[in-house]
Amino acid sequence: MPAPLRIILTEDEDRTLSELREASTVPYRTRDRAHMLRLNAQGLNVPAIANIFQCHQHTVRATLRRWERNGLGGLWEEPGRGAKAKWQPSDLDYLTECLAQEPRTYNSAQLAQKLKQERLVDLSSDRLRRLLKKKDIGGSEPGTAIDGSKTRSRKPSSRPI
Repeated sequence: MPAPLRIILTEDEDRTLSELREASTVPYRTRDRAHMLRLNAQGLNVPAIANIFQCHQHTVRATLRRWERNGLGGLWEEPGRGAKAKWQPSDLDYLTECLAQEPRTYNSAQLAQKLKQERLVDLSSDRLRRLLKKKDIGGSEPGTAIDGSKTRSRKPSSRPI
């Protein structure tokens, strides 16, 4: 059986962890870790805390050790998790300049191809469309798309429908 782990918190640490636990802008895992620390400092043992959070005892022990080793900074996730971005902000700046300077319009597939040829950045048209929409680049609003069109408009045909 592993040795019992017990941490002791100062008043300031306890107040900080309490505020961290109630902050809505903090990731839920970080809030849970703060709560685990406070419960341990109040006298609960590792199995009881694991039962409350419905997690494994190793998770609680890892949280307590991270606190001992790294302090408050040990509660957050370490960088490096997840897929890395294939693009840089300068790539979107380049596309913005192209859209502003060139006299033609592009769709997302053409912009993705342009990025691949000129900047060696391989993004799908769907992903590029989402990035452009998130950064509010381009014009998908009806007024912008029609009024600000760079292509010549054609006269409607006189053929009956």
